[in-house]
Amino acid sequence: MAVNGSGLIAILRGVTPDEVLAVGEALVEAGIDAIEVPLNSPDPFASVERLAGSLGERCAVGVGTVVDVADVPRARDAGARIAVAPNADPEVITAALEAGLRPYPGVATPTEAFAAVKAGARHLKLFPADAVGVAGMKAWRAVLPPDVEMLPVGGVDETNLAEWAAAGAGGAGLGSSLYRPGDTPEQVGARAAAMRRAWDSATA
Repeated sequence: MAVNGSGLIAILRGVTPDEVLAVGEALVEAGIDAIEVPLNSPDPFASVERLAGSLGERCAVGVGTVVDVADVPRARDAGARIAVAPNADPEVITAALEAGLRPYPGVATPTEAFAAVKAGARHLKLFPADAVGVAGMKAWRAVLPPDVEMLPVGGVDETNLAEWAAAGAGGAGLGSSLYRPGDTPEQVGARAAAMRRAWDSATA
């Protein structure tokens, strides 16, 4: 399958290997086609391996909070296809590309965005998106290469997805508005379905 067809990425920060499959199933059933397990979650590579083994044909599984190049091959070996970072480290971008993973470096300024593009990234995580704002991203969108995708992360939910889409976002990272440790799969699935409907309506 294509990596992340809808553009939406579910961020499961704090998820455990024991609960990840039930939550992942609920997300896929709700129409989410990319799931990220941040590396500061408990035993993250075990969660990635379980998700990739069970749901890898139906969604793109990735790792997040990648700040160490050494974690990139571990992520690949666990079945990840996406590597998301909070910063724009050219070494992590290069390592991800060489490993066959799609890098999403985190950028908070136009300078960081252009440096990430120069390193080979074509998908940028706008972080923290609520600080940069929709107007900020729209201004960046006007000067970045047209094939570079912007993915706002931070403060994004079903109430503002349409606004981000209208400003040119190619997707969004859905964090605590979608999943918090201790949430049931049913709770996560219901939120995911609402966000997918909002995104589809905004991008139809």
